[in-house]
Amino acid sequence: MPLDLASMAAPGRTAVLVMEMQRGVVGDRTRFPDLVAACDRHAVIPNARVLLGAARAAGVPVVHCTAAFRADRAGSHEGNSPFITALLRDPGHMLEGTGAVEVVPELWDPADLESRRGHGFSPFTGTSLDTLLRTLGVSTVVAAGVSLNLGIPGLALEAVNLGYRVAVVVDAVAGVPEEYATAVLENTISLLAARVGTADLVAAWASRAGQASAR
Repeated sequence: MPLDLASMAAPGRTAVLVMEMQRGVVGDRTRFPDLVAACDRHAVIPNARVLLGAARAAGVPVVHCTAAFRADRAGSHEGNSPFITALLRDPGHMLEGTGAVEVVPELWDPADLESRRGHGFSPFTGTSLDTLLRTLGVSTVVAAGVSLNLGIPGLALEAVNLGYRVAVVVDAVAGVPEEYATAVLENTISLLAARVGTADLVAAWASRAGQASAR
């Protein structure tokens, strides 16, 4: 059955979740040059900018799911995964109150929402994101950002477990190495979520807006 994206991602029951598009991850203060290069090759930031502009115009909430650490590491599990252990060896990386934790300027709007975490790899566990979405009447989440290694699969799996429908925007996500990112989209994301393009969502939201104005 063809995907009815206009219905699935209709304004009023949809939110866009932007995963870790922060200056210290994919911006000017990054420590992940390979991930930035993958984003550049696939125009992830320009595509996400178009996506978020269309969402805001359609009245679809934009929620930036960000990560930050306290200087004293309170609230962060330092030794429960190799990647987090390596990150926390740098005392200045992704600290609360620094520019590194800010959303890249191209994607931020003052009307956007933010859900921040200090632990783990995915945005729902231990945060108020689920409560936030439910108070907004959201039943479908649209995922963009980084990375296809950890954050995007974690977001999709958690969202499905909580009862949400999920769409992943394939030209507004990235991971490394790129052949692995492609495999994740084809073999993991495809089992959890609809795979859509930025243009598909822009058209779907424009179609819904046209239908509403014609009534």
